[in-house]
Amino acid sequence: MSEQPSRPEEAIPVLRVLDAAASVAWYARLGFRQLWEHRFEPGFPAFVEIARGPMRLFLSEHEGDARPNTLVYLRVPDVDALVADFGVTGEDTEYGMRETELTDPDGNRIRVGTELPER
Repeated sequence: MSEQPSRPEEAIPVLRVLDAAASVAWYARLGFRQLWEHRFEPGFPAFVEIARGPMRLFLSEHEGDARPNTLVYLRVPDVDALVADFGVTGEDTEYGMRETELTDPDGNRIRVGTELPER
């Protein structure tokens, strides 16, 4: 029996979206790219995987897959550079992060943060 190459374990949040194509375009502004899309038949709801480096998200048009207004946290090297296209900047927190929060077209909250250097 041949041994399958091992993949690292990971958790992938599922976000409910109404229009996967529009959501893919919005997340592209955060550096995500679409890896694949699945529909059971043409015209059926889409299920899409997007990625930014090692980060992955599933975007689902299926009604029962996820609740609207979900919160996902992205830890990145430079929050201000990543969110500049949205016209916002991060704010320093009392717990050692610089963060900001964005809301995608479907009401999902995307909190983006960078660990501050030790003081």
